[in-house]
Amino acid sequence: MPTLEDEVRRLMADETARLRAAPDLLERVIRADRDRRRRAKAAAVAASVIASVAVVAAPVVYLTAGPTAQVGEQATTSAVPEPPAIDDTPPARTEPETLGDLGDGREFGHVKVGYLPERLRWGNWSVNHGDSYTTSWNYKGDSEGTYRVQIFVYENAAVQELDDRLRIHREEGEGEDVTVGDRSGYLVVTNVGEDGMAGTPTLFLKMGDAQWAEIMFSPVYAKEFSGPEAVTAELRKIAEGLTSTM
Repeated sequence: MPTLEDEVRRLMADETARLRAAPDLLERVIRADRDRRRRAKAAAVAASVIASVAVVAAPVVYLTAGPTAQVGEQATTSAVPEPPAIDDTPPARTEPETLGDLGDGREFGHVKVGYLPERLRWGNWSVNHGDSYTTSWNYKGDSEGTYRVQIFVYENAAVQELDDRLRIHREEGEGEDVTVGDRSGYLVVTNVGEDGMAGTPTLFLKMGDAQWAEIMFSPVYAKEFSGPEAVTAELRKIAEGLTSTM
């Protein structure tokens, strides 16, 4: 005949067998936090939840000595909140917008182009990121996607990105500060490789407190001029002809 102690052990085993954390609880909590930098925190939280379930699952047994020992059993469970719903749908990829049909390309975004070197025509493409946008010009018959002259425009929040780039050029001793009419600018040859390959002659122009332009000559186009001085002269002419419509 089983003793009182045997019966108590059996009851405890039955209760703890029915009350345990779901085996995939840790995995679900970790998946709910999609940010990799917070995975360790999510794991710690899940471990704490599992530990709490284990403590709740253990029955509390009171034994009193005497001729007629009495057993009182209390086993309570608390509801474990379900992890938040997981959206496994990847974010839709959004392509930058275009600026539409620019006609001759002399006006785009908040900029008007007053001067371009001879024979250049709009390249029939543009990219619009909102606070920054660009278009270019090439020769008739040039391959699609190539450029001779390209202009980027930076506005509002994008100006900070450009400020950082100019700071790096200054710290590296690349280029020089210039003045174009009554506007300030920065002249530099960018994208110069360590193997000495030709870079991209570039003139940055401040058009306002919240607007800058970046005027570039492709290295191939720059070879058509007699030298760096001639290229710089053309860059300056383009910059002088730029006006803002902001």
